[in-house]
Amino acid sequence: MTISVGQVMARLTALLPGRTDLAELRRDPRRDLLAGLTVAIVALPLALGFGVSSGLGAEAGLATAVIAGALAAVFGGSNLQVSGPTGAMTVVLVPIVAQYGASGVLTVGLMAGVMLVALALLRAGKYMQYVPAPVVEGFTLGIACVIGLQQIPNALGVPKPEGDRVLVVTWRALEEFARNPNRTALAFALAVAAVMLIGARLRPTIPFSILAVIAATLVAQVAGLDAAKPIGDLPSGLPAPSLSFLDLGALGTLLAPALAVAALAALESLLSASVADGMTVGQKHDPDRELFGQGLANIAVPLFGGVPATGAIARTAVNVHSGASSRLAALTHAAILAVIVFAAAPLVSKIPLAALAGVLLATAIRMVEVGSLRAMARATRSDALILVLTAVATLALDLVYAVIIGLVAAGALALRAVARQARLDQVPLDRGDHSAEEHALLAEHIMAYRIDGPLFFAAAHRFLLELAEVADVRVVILRMSRVTTIDATGALVLKDVVEKLDRRGIAVMTSGIRPGQRQVLDSVGALELLRLEGREYATTPEAIQGARGHLERAGVMPPPARTRRCISEETEETVG
Repeated sequence: MTISVGQVMARLTALLPGRTDLAELRRDPRRDLLAGLTVAIVALPLALGFGVSSGLGAEAGLATAVIAGALAAVFGGSNLQVSGPTGAMTVVLVPIVAQYGASGVLTVGLMAGVMLVALALLRAGKYMQYVPAPVVEGFTLGIACVIGLQQIPNALGVPKPEGDRVLVVTWRALEEFARNPNRTALAFALAVAAVMLIGARLRPTIPFSILAVIAATLVAQVAGLDAAKPIGDLPSGLPAPSLSFLDLGALGTLLAPALAVAALAALESLLSASVADGMTVGQKHDPDRELFGQGLANIAVPLFGGVPATGAIARTAVNVHSGASSRLAALTHAAILAVIVFAAAPLVSKIPLAALAGVLLATAIRMVEVGSLRAMARATRSDALILVLTAVATLALDLVYAVIIGLVAAGALALRAVARQARLDQVPLDRGDHSAEEHALLAEHIMAYRIDGPLFFAAAHRFLLELAEVADVRVVILRMSRVTTIDATGALVLKDVVEKLDRRGIAVMTSGIRPGQRQVLDSVGALELLRLEGREYATTPEAIQGARGHLERAGVMPPPARTRRCISEETEETVG
């Protein structure tokens, strides 16, 4: 499909903010400003933690939260979406950092941003609705497990071991902790996680994450606990935008990681926007605009040293629950984080890494919706299998492979379910205007079958080949008016059955073939023999009459009574 420059410009114009967006900013600014403040308080430790976990440092997480948070809020397709660094993206970035370094991650983010803009121009956002719920649930469960395991080195206060597989890194960190235990770091991590989890149950509206981090920082500073390693020095402000990281010669090598990042950014952002829609009344996001906004954000973020961004489900949920009604809330969240970057960097630098690990451990635990998982597991065996398979693949492989595996498994099981709906039933012959004696004779030599459902590759071999074993009849009538769809495989199998029966002296006749299915049958020559012999009919009664004529010509049945009388009269006249 080719798109002209004019079409590209028209689509681009449709993706840009309009007057409606500006009007919505003035709807309830007070509530939006308060919601933005609440989200910023929740987002600060998460941005720091995900920046550290990615391998680019806390400053990269802050830069992403500020730049992506602002751009995605302005250009995105959701009024309530909050964007920034996320745990899912961190899971993908860790092996990229290990293999290509920081410059490789920045280049990957830039390429992914361009891809997202291209997807928006191609109007690909609508395809998100085809991702099955078990894949999403398994994906989320796997991400939660990976995020939790990624925090083990910092939670135990040990240097992060070498490796890009989270299970291997976790095991090595446990071995190092067993040799040199750091109980102070472990106590900080567990305490922060416990405060967040217990506090969320008792007082959901209070931002216990920031309170726990502040308390842990004060304890570490007052008690002089060297074992509680801090974040370290942070720059007082964002760096000047630069493309110095870009190596044009490495673009081909980084294409695959960029595709993975773009796919994850699209999936998570659209999923988060859908969740926000479901939590409100009257809000509906534009999926193509959301991809466009995320694309612009990811193009800009690497220029400031930030990691790739996506829509953040947890922060978006906080935004909705805090009463946000427009993009002003997400913009306020980004502005407050920017103030913190410029004014409070020295204070932020003293936060213990173990405390941030505790925040992310609690976040991972809260990502797991036990009730939703239980309901999905009880729905059907197929749903449970897809969920578990996607979760395990997320943990053992990577997120993009996990989604692909989940989609392939879901597609295969769906095809299996559809194929089971296809049936081949033997049906009695319609009586028509035949006498009882004639009908009995017809039924002795004619067998009628009705095909119900799809005649395609997943079902055709299962039952059509049974027809090839039909015996003791002269004619087989296939009633095809209830066939819902036919593909090339089904047409080929049908052709094979017709030819096998014909070689055995059994004539096949069809009735009720729909015009839309005729092209597939003609393309493989499935109807060629039937047409040559005149065995294709519009209705079943016509097919039965055709079968009777075939039996008469074969000498199996006598001609109709009226024909016999005419023959007798002609004979008498001749004799007379």
